[in-house]
Amino acid sequence: MLSKPNAQPNQSLIDGIATLQALAVSPEPVGNRELARQLGFNPTRVNRLLKTLSYLGIARQTANRKYTAGPGMHVLAAQSLHASRIMQDALPVLEELRRFGLTIALGVLWRDSVSYLFHAPPGMSTTQGIGRIGLLPATSSGIGMALLAQHEDAVIHDLFVDREIPGFPGGLDDLFAAIAVVRMQGFARVLVNAEEDRHTIAVPVSHPSFAAVGMSGWIPEQNTGPIVEALQNAAARIGD
Repeated sequence: MLSKPNAQPNQSLIDGIATLQALAVSPEPVGNRELARQLGFNPTRVNRLLKTLSYLGIARQTANRKYTAGPGMHVLAAQSLHASRIMQDALPVLEELRRFGLTIALGVLWRDSVSYLFHAPPGMSTTQGIGRIGLLPATSSGIGMALLAQHEDAVIHDLFVDREIPGFPGGLDDLFAAIAVVRMQGFARVLVNAEEDRHTIAVPVSHPSFAAVGMSGWIPEQNTGPIVEALQNAAARIGD
């Protein structure tokens, strides 16, 4: 998540990580110029960054000279999950929540998006629920709103100023009003599918929060309390 830097940030490192992130979320190999357009970077600079990432094994070049994730990226992902122990600690807890018959999710916030480490609807096996969904807009996600509410208004403003905000056609004023409710309640309850009357309820994990855990489905208002209590207990166990 963005925060105010204590020192002058290294722009080359920022651009390199942005390029790495774009590769990580691309469902297909991507060319240099296409990636430059996505990032708003100079193609020559992107080409240099891609060649550096390829040299390190974090990216790899395909036969048609496009780029995709390399073995180094998978090693980084596996090492980070192993070192943080978040999935090892979370999976038994998430499995217990499945007694509610709802979709169970664990996600983290990256800028204005949520990445789901775990997302399993009823009937799906636990192993199938790991890493099956890519980035989704934070403002249309219960997990995203629970995590956005943990950050200062200035950070949220910088993320969403002068742009369309998914789920909030009224812009920043509407978003800040919703964030205020989440902060007051201590949890997020977000309508994620109006036709099916499907909501997500989510609470942050640890303080400062590094993730959020949520349940999604048809949740009558009177069931909110027991679900929040179960999620808070789960969050406490995951964040220990």
